[in-house]
Amino acid sequence: MKLNVEIECTPEEARAAIGLPDLTVVHERYTAMLLDTMAGGVKPEMVESMMRNWSPMGEAGMQFWKRLMDGTAARTGG
Repeated sequence: MKLNVEIECTPEEARAAIGLPDLTVVHERYTAMLLDTMAGGVKPEMVESMMRNWSPMGEAGMQFWKRLMDGTAARTGG
């Protein structure tokens, strides 16, 4: 026997139905802080620090991205 169930709902309704918290306020605050930072001028050091913090493999991940960018720059003459 095969049973198909289709439920039409918004993402917010789906999150509420399975008990996930509403993080809209957190998302809006994070987005506002990010936009404020970018409007104030982003320095290369800030981008590097952000990439280090977000890199899934830590320093190994940073080395991967550095090699990738260095290789791309070498091929394009930059």
